[in-house]
Amino acid sequence: MGVPTYVPSAFQMTDDQIADVLENLGAADLVTPTAIGLASTFMPMLYDAGIGEHGALLGHFALQNEHWKAEPTGDSLVIVHGSDSYITPMWYPSKAEHGRVVPTWNHLTINIRGELVVHHDTEWLRDLVTRLTEHFEQPFAERWQVTDAPERFIDGQLRAIKGMELRIHSIEAKAKFSQNRPEADRRGVLDGLRSVADHDGAGAVAHFNGLV
Repeated sequence: MGVPTYVPSAFQMTDDQIADVLENLGAADLVTPTAIGLASTFMPMLYDAGIGEHGALLGHFALQNEHWKAEPTGDSLVIVHGSDSYITPMWYPSKAEHGRVVPTWNHLTINIRGELVVHHDTEWLRDLVTRLTEHFEQPFAERWQVTDAPERFIDGQLRAIKGMELRIHSIEAKAKFSQNRPEADRRGVLDGLRSVADHDGAGAVAHFNGLV
């Protein structure tokens, strides 16, 4: 398992919150221990809850990426990052009351450990890129599809990638969005983030603190 992620009780995420992040996953960092050191790759990923006991993350490597060739010496780690923001003590009403405040950094991080499996099968890869495309094209009114490109062209693209499957063994999640502060400070952080147009940060503070 390795060293556990530091997650104070105030910042623990519920199963539903974790599931929401994974179902709307974008890209994340894959880190694999190997005999010659750590290998890392940033890639778009899909979460498939139907694989194994805890689900799996799916993505792909470029053929020239040496990561997929390296033999893992243990579980790989996927690091998922959500919203993050610098928090100035100037936003805390408690600064004026007693001054015992310091800066901090709000953030969401999920560490996912599991067995790395590399896929070479063309049909597995075709299904993966189709699913990835459908997932990331959802926000658009007009959506590109894999079948929009010539079949021979897609076949060539598939020969230039290798499939990535991380069969999940454990998930550790942390959402630090000022939940440990008094309500007045939390509202101060929310107003402060809105004032600097950090809409993602403000939305996360509102969501994890039940604020409007």
